[in-house]
Amino acid sequence: MGTQESLDTLPLRRSGGLLALSIFFGFAAVMSLLAALSLLFPGGLLEPLWRLNPEAGRGLASLGFWAILLMAAVSAACAASAVGIWVRADWGRRLAVGVLTANLIGDLTGALVRHDARTLIGLPIGGLLIAYLLSARVRRQFKPSPH
Repeated sequence: MGTQESLDTLPLRRSGGLLALSIFFGFAAVMSLLAALSLLFPGGLLEPLWRLNPEAGRGLASLGFWAILLMAAVSAACAASAVGIWVRADWGRRLAVGVLTANLIGDLTGALVRHDARTLIGLPIGGLLIAYLLSARVRRQFKPSPH
């Protein structure tokens, strides 16, 4: 191929933004797993975590086993997003956009249904993260999905 390498063999440098997002999703995966475990074992060692948001703890506990499944699914989706962003796989970027979109819908629903304006803080943050992941500059840092 001569002295010019193909795009597939060029090393891609991970941006600081992608590193931060990978850490963010990894943290979210751990926290949602801890939430699932605390719901699975109520009154256990993880119970004090709900002091940060007692209303959420009560709301999730009222869902019973479904809450455990929901939090486990959130944990898995966040963990997969963290890994996908870390390895710069396009599926990871798309999954992260989906997770953030679902979170935006949840924040908006919380504000409208429960009249909890505090959830609105997530809208600009999530929107900016989605815009970042959808930007051409960031998309170029990901390996294209095989067709």
